[in-house]
Amino acid sequence: MVFPCCSNMFRFHVVIVSILIALLGPSHGLQECHFPAIFNFGDSNSDTGGFSASYYQHPSPYGETFFHMPAGRASDGRLIVDFMAESLGLPYLSAYLNSLGSNFSHGANFAYDASTITPQSLGLSDGGYSPFYLLIQYGQFKQFMSRSQMLLKQGGIYEDLVPVEKFFGRALYTVDMGQNDLAAGFYGNKSIEQVNASVPSMIDTFAADIKDIYNLGARSFWIHSTGPIGCLTYILVGLSVSQDQMDSVGCAKPYNDVAQYFNQELKRAVSQLRQELPLASFTYVDVYSVKYSLFSQPQKYGFEQPLLTCCGYGGKYNFNGDVRCGQTGKINGTQIYVGSCKNPQLRVIWDGVHYTEAANKIVFDQISSGAFSDPRLPLKFACNRI
Repeated sequence: MVFPCCSNMFRFHVVIVSILIALLGPSHGLQECHFPAIFNFGDSNSDTGGFSASYYQHPSPYGETFFHMPAGRASDGRLIVDFMAESLGLPYLSAYLNSLGSNFSHGANFAYDASTITPQSLGLSDGGYSPFYLLIQYGQFKQFMSRSQMLLKQGGIYEDLVPVEKFFGRALYTVDMGQNDLAAGFYGNKSIEQVNASVPSMIDTFAADIKDIYNLGARSFWIHSTGPIGCLTYILVGLSVSQDQMDSVGCAKPYNDVAQYFNQELKRAVSQLRQELPLASFTYVDVYSVKYSLFSQPQKYGFEQPLLTCCGYGGKYNFNGDVRCGQTGKINGTQIYVGSCKNPQLRVIWDGVHYTEAANKIVFDQISSGAFSDPRLPLKFACNRI
């Protein structure tokens, strides 16, 4: 699909970033990073197979657009982290929990569907959240580091399956978490005010976990803000959002306000980490603004009906929480199969919770340019400390 040109504001940001790179070129110590590996921490927005390997596989039509089969991703195709790997010339990340066919020589993915920053009381079997919250993902990474080097010393086939030691200090460390922490509060019958009040604790936990990862040798961090949760169908339908809570786009403003407060505190925490850990580079990435623009200006990106779920069934938003994408069930006494829409490339929302490959590609293209980063450096320069 060829996407129409992005907004004038985005082009302006790209020009500014280009000027910055020109001014701060090699003579000022600004070098392209050549990351040899990516280590990712997150939830279903970046899980490339952990959930599918350890719980159950996302069914068809997941993966249909690019992989032409379910591929462990909560989308019809590639995720932002997949496009990130492509752009850095690296293979797609294998999930840490996937024991079959994995190659970790250029990184590993610790992200897992339904994961949170803070531990949750309601587990997956009860319709809740993953046991692999951020501190556990850190623990898995710590074990991965030590065990991979033990295996490397054994030689043989392991030499081609695990990263060499020097890659850990030169790798890119990406983090995308927070959406499920907010959703857990909303679905846990907490008021907007109560969820807001819990945000500082979430951020303190996040910062502590990032320090732990840093103490293992990580030096280049690329940290995503959370997206506009109030634009996602499972919020609009599941929480019975009233008309007076809608903004001009049709998103639920109170829930987006909480996400923006979370991002405000996250950006503050990243800035503090930058001061406390001057040997590392920390890039805060405003994913929220880019994702919101997909809903507010869909025509600029070639999308239609941005709030309508592609793989869903029924109602105003083509979404029913009782029978979801790829499932078969009864609705009003009729047996139905929930399949994909005809043209996923024209939709923003894939299954009511996650984005389509087309949306993920646009988000990646914009954030990788550095136009939405603090500091304003492109992805390939994110190891630089300025």
